[in-house]
Amino acid sequence: MKSTHFSMLIPLLFAALVSLSSASSPQDDFIHCLSLQSNDSSSISRVIYTPNNSSYSSILESTIRNPRFSTPDTPKPLVIVTPSTASHFQATIFCSRKHGLQIRTRSGGHDYEGLSYVSEVPFVIIDLVDFRSVDVDVENRVVWVQSGAVLGELYYRIAEESRTLAFPGGVFHTVGVGGYLSGGGFGLLFRKYGLAADNVIDAQLIDVSGRILDRKPMGEDLFWAIRGGGGGSFGIVLAWKLNMVPVPATVTVFTFSKTLEQDAIKLIHRWQYIAHELPDEIYSVVSLNRVLNSSEDGKNTVRASFSSLFLGGIDELVPLMQERFPELGLVKEDCIEMSWIESILYFGQIQNESLEILLDRNFRTPVNSPSYKVKSDYVKEPIPENGLRGLLSRFSEEEAQSAVIAFFAYGGIMAEIPETATPFPHRAGNLYKIFYNVGWQEKDNSERVLGLWSLKGLGCCFELILGGGSGLAEGDWVLGVGQGCRRRLVCWKQRPGSSNIVVSESEE
Repeated sequence: MKSTHFSMLIPLLFAALVSLSSASSPQDDFIHCLSLQSNDSSSISRVIYTPNNSSYSSILESTIRNPRFSTPDTPKPLVIVTPSTASHFQATIFCSRKHGLQIRTRSGGHDYEGLSYVSEVPFVIIDLVDFRSVDVDVENRVVWVQSGAVLGELYYRIAEESRTLAFPGGVFHTVGVGGYLSGGGFGLLFRKYGLAADNVIDAQLIDVSGRILDRKPMGEDLFWAIRGGGGGSFGIVLAWKLNMVPVPATVTVFTFSKTLEQDAIKLIHRWQYIAHELPDEIYSVVSLNRVLNSSEDGKNTVRASFSSLFLGGIDELVPLMQERFPELGLVKEDCIEMSWIESILYFGQIQNESLEILLDRNFRTPVNSPSYKVKSDYVKEPIPENGLRGLLSRFSEEEAQSAVIAFFAYGGIMAEIPETATPFPHRAGNLYKIFYNVGWQEKDNSERVLGLWSLKGLGCCFELILGGGSGLAEGDWVLGVGQGCRRRLVCWKQRPGSSNIVVSESEE
C-alpha cells in the first residue's frame, strides 16, 4: 500500500519540479507582455534593456547625477525602456500595471534624491533620452518640447531662431525638461516672468489607462497638478507647450565677491532688505563657500559672491545699483554685456565653452561635488547679523569643505502670482530662498558628512523668519506646498482611477 502511494507521488513531484524550473521571472513576463502589447514587437525590442544587455549599465548610469544613488546596494530596475513612440509608453504602462511593477520616469536625472531611477519595490525605468524633439514657433512665440529634452537643447533651438526670445528656465543645461516643469522650475527670469511652470500653456499626457490627453480632455484640475505637483504622480507628460518670452538683445551680468574680513556679513545683511525690491528685470543671488584666506597662509574664510543678471545694458544697470545698493560699490568694470543665451553659459560656469555645449546632455557640471545633499528654506524676514554670523560659522567645520549656501532673491512677479496658481506655493511674502548643498568626495565619509553637516538645525535658529519649506529635502514637494494646494493634490490622487504606479523626477 505504501509503495503504491509513493509511486503515485513520483509523477506529481516531477511535474512540480518541471514547473518550477520552467517558471518565468517577473522580468520575462513583463518583456513578453511588451511584445504582445506593441504594434511592432521588433520595434519595441530595440528599446528594452535588461541586466543581461551589455548596454544596460551604461544607460542606467548615463544620467545618474548623484553617486549617492549609484552603489552596489542601490536597488536596480528590472528593465529600462527608452521609448521612441507613444505606443511604447502605452505598452510599458499597461504591462507595469498588469505585473505589479512601479514605473520611474527619467528625463535628465537631476532629481536630488534619485527618485527617477531608484525604488524600494520592483520597478522599471522609462528613460526619455530618445523622446526629446523641440519645435519652435517664433511667430506665435510658443514652443512644443518633448519631456526627454534637456534645458540646453530647448535654449539652443530657441536661440537658433531668435536671440530676443527665451524661455524662463534654469541655469544648468543638462536638467531634463520633464522633471523641471513638473517640479515648478525657477531660474534667471523668474522675477520677471515667473516659474517655468507658470509659462506652460498646454501638455500631452498619458494617463494610467494609456489615454493620450491634452489640456482640454485632461481637465483644468489635472493640468494644474502637473505644473509643480510632480507630473509623474498623475501620468507621464510626453510633451509641453510653452510660452516664449521677450528678452533684450543685450543683457548684463556681474559677480562681485567679498570675504568675511571684507565685511561680507554686513553686505549680505543689507542685501536682504534690497534684493526683493529691485526691478523685475534683475535676478540676484548671493553664493557662499569656503576659500583660503589670501592674506593669512593656510587659514580659511568664507567668500560671498554677489551675482546678478540684468535685462538691459551696463549704462542702465550701474547707476541703478549705485542708487539702490551703494554699499556694494559696483562700477562698470565689474560688469559684462552679452546675449541672453550667453548668460546661461556664464551662470552655469561654462562661459569659455561654445554654445554647442548646450547640446551635450551628458556634460557634468563643475558646481556639485560627486556626492551631495540639498535642502531649502524660504525667508520671510531678514536674518539679523548675529544669525548670519552663526550660519557662516558652519563653514569652519571640516565637513563643510565642499558646501555651498546660496540666497536667491524673490519679489518681482513672484509676489503677484497667487500661491494657488500652481502647486508651487512659495510666492508673496518670501524675501528669498536659501539653498544648502553639502558634498563629499569619498563614499566612506558620506555618513559622517550627512550626520554632522547635513544641514540639520540650520533653520532652527531662524524659526520665526523661515517659511513653510524649512528643513525639507528638495523633492519632498508635497510637504512643502501650502495647505490649500496640498488638499487639492491629495483630492486628485484619491479620485477613482488614479494610481501610484507612475512616479517621475522633479527637478527644480
